[in-house]
Amino acid sequence: MPTELLFRQDAYLRETAATVEAVNERGGIILDRTVFYATGGGQPGDAGTLRRSDGSAIAIGTAVYDPGDKSRILHVPLEGQTAPQPGETVTAVLDWERRLKRMKVHTALHLLSVVLPYPVTGGAIGDGDGRLDFDIPEGGLDKVELTEKLNALVARNAEVSCRWISDEELDANPGLVKTMSVKPPRGSGRIRLVAIGDIDLQPCGGTHVANTAEIGLVAVTDIEKKGKQNRRVRIALA
Repeated sequence: MPTELLFRQDAYLRETAATVEAVNERGGIILDRTVFYATGGGQPGDAGTLRRSDGSAIAIGTAVYDPGDKSRILHVPLEGQTAPQPGETVTAVLDWERRLKRMKVHTALHLLSVVLPYPVTGGAIGDGDGRLDFDIPEGGLDKVELTEKLNALVARNAEVSCRWISDEELDANPGLVKTMSVKPPRGSGRIRLVAIGDIDLQPCGGTHVANTAEIGLVAVTDIEKKGKQNRRVRIALA
């Protein structure tokens, strides 16, 4: 059965009761439902614990999609953990502080793509920092100027919301897709859009804060030339 992705409905849900569906040959734990985001779209998989009924806990280092079935998430334990049994009830608990930092950075990177309205060729989200790579023909980017523009968007206290459209609707609006290297997942018949007020709208499966005010101050920390027409812009939460 597909894993029920609770983070898609509520990114602020920190824990949930779940049933162990299976443990694969490499120790990856499949639950019937989860709050753990699985690695994808430049956002790392969540870490945390699976609390067992006897009071012990299984430390989870990351979460990834099952290579054999992309509808299921594998919770990857750290070395030396005792595997649970199929059918066992556990409580999946996020490392919330780490997740929240990633939510803030991910939302800030969406705003950065507004400040720099160029095709995005890559990106990554860290624990309090992140980057986007842009296809920009000319240099001359200024960190101070970009920081001011980015914080001006953050300060608009814009609500962040999600909605779904069909594959056909996305095909009719190709300008919604800003990323050149990562395309929205297809096959389910619908695409998830993330809207930041009237500032930005783009397909995204990641987790975000509910309002830009939660991001706080952001700084553009570095601008690197990664090729003739490629600029890497790094940001960090202040």
